[in-house]
Amino acid sequence: MISPRKRIWGWYFFDWASQPYNTLLLTFVFGPYFTEIAMGYYFGQGLDPDAAAAAAQSFWGWGIAGSSVVIAILAPILGAMADSTGRRMVWIWIFSALYVLGAWALWWVAPGGDIGVLYWAVICFGLGFIGMEFATIFTNALMPSLSDHEDLGAISGSGFAFGYLGGLAALVVMLGLFVPNPENGLTYLGLNPLLGEDAETQIGTRVVGPFTAIWYMVFMVPFFLWVKEPKTQAAGISVKKAVGQVKEMLASLRYRNSLVAYLGSSLLYRDALNALYAFGGVYAKGVLGWSIGQIGIFGLVGAASAVFASWLGGKADRRYGPKPVIALSIVVLIAICLLIVGMTREQIWGFALDPAGSASDQILFVCGALIGAAGGSLQASSRTMMVRHTTPERATEAFGLFALSGKVSSFVAPVLIALVTAISGSQRIGISPLIALFLIGLILLIWVNPKGEQSR
Repeated sequence: MISPRKRIWGWYFFDWASQPYNTLLLTFVFGPYFTEIAMGYYFGQGLDPDAAAAAAQSFWGWGIAGSSVVIAILAPILGAMADSTGRRMVWIWIFSALYVLGAWALWWVAPGGDIGVLYWAVICFGLGFIGMEFATIFTNALMPSLSDHEDLGAISGSGFAFGYLGGLAALVVMLGLFVPNPENGLTYLGLNPLLGEDAETQIGTRVVGPFTAIWYMVFMVPFFLWVKEPKTQAAGISVKKAVGQVKEMLASLRYRNSLVAYLGSSLLYRDALNALYAFGGVYAKGVLGWSIGQIGIFGLVGAASAVFASWLGGKADRRYGPKPVIALSIVVLIAICLLIVGMTREQIWGFALDPAGSASDQILFVCGALIGAAGGSLQASSRTMMVRHTTPERATEAFGLFALSGKVSSFVAPVLIALVTAISGSQRIGISPLIALFLIGLILLIWVNPKGEQSR
């Protein structure tokens, strides 16, 4: 007999196992590494450094946008299918396989290749990204069955904290055992890289793909052993029925003002946050010239602050509800984006900085800590707020719609960044659309009922 406490811990392990896809691949290791090899390709095509950096950021943005479109289209339909059959674990198995395949395939993204290598990178990354997002939808749908309604805020916050701790641990292992410091050839723990130092093939960095896949396979074991979905009256799989349920749910939105306001708000702020994660390392690489190791350490700072803030945010969520936590987090993220857009090595919004000094680096490290803290709390409380707008029986469908709302803007945000970057020729200015997305999301939050639909 599996105890309720063990079942909750098993559910936490999904966050621990899957977080490295965001931490290692999306933001702090593979994303900047992709920028490095893409910049090398565009240098070879005759572009100057700034133009090459902008072109690399634009290519990365279009790649993420493409996978987000797939998620946006399929998420609510697959969610409805899972709810109608009463089965969610089988979908987690299927999309876990995509996660592992996509991550492992990034091993073959080596520097010095042609445009085909760049396409291989974004396609394989997108495959794993789709697997991670869909597995998250079905795992989140199990959340209402874990405990009483009053405890879900703390459970969500603790889950995200545990997940960020997993991402932090994975990043420490990568930097400490595999990624060489370009200054001395040793890892950031002063050790010889396990796979050796190979500047030509970047073996110590591109192993991040297989490493992420192995990490997921190992740490999903407690999840699959301890988490059992509630027994329901299962029905056969019907795509037609699922599409009908989605249409019915969308039609019902006209009577659900709080949910509509929340979906609209989260559509904007969650994917502005995702874009900030996706392009943070790319920004550090292109604007400030950081190495992969420096960006990794930047990730450690952000992940460490996210661990504490997610746990603390969960406690605040339980006491005050998710809405105040969400609002405060958005305000912090708006301030960070304003600072980043106005900063170069030489100045910050007109105030001169010593280009040879470390002031800009230190400022960005502080921003990283705040992004981790605000982002962790925002994601945890967003999950709780969605639970307040659904029931356990329709949870997967609801989180599918939640994913749809997110991925609509997840498509728009990278496209806006890609377009503004291409038009302005500046990575820094290319981040500016996120300010508007966060701000509109904050305004829409005004019409969200703090208790969701649970107060009826």
